[in-house]
Amino acid sequence: VQLQASGGGLVQSGGSLRLSCATSGLSFNTYAIGWFRQAPGKEREGISCTSNREQHTMYSDSVKGRFTISKDNAKKTVYLQMDSLKEEDTAVYYCAADHGVCWSLGAGDFASWGQGTLVTVSS
Repeated sequence: VQLQASGGGLVQSGGSLRLSCATSGLSFNTYAIGWFRQAPGKEREGISCTSNREQHTMYSDSVKGRFTISKDNAKKTVYLQMDSLKEEDTAVYYCAADHGVCWSLGAGDFASWGQGTLVTVSS
């Protein structure tokens, strides 16, 4: 299983970015894909998850209403549209995968991880 996150960058507060997570080596329809982030000096935080099984999505309270997770089954890619960005959204963002559905947003529930992409939100 391989995952590659991309799309990070520098954006002003209130702006938008869309992250992509390209996957390979997995049966996309049977996996849950999650987005996580880690800010300097802080623990990794699960922020969203989607799975084709049961068409389930989850969001953390910190991003609910501002971020939207979506997927392109043909491209085996999951996206994270981030709107109304705040300085506190600054972090390295990771995508991760695990077989099954989105049981939780706990990092320990995801076995496969990609490299992160840095998102910096300036004032």
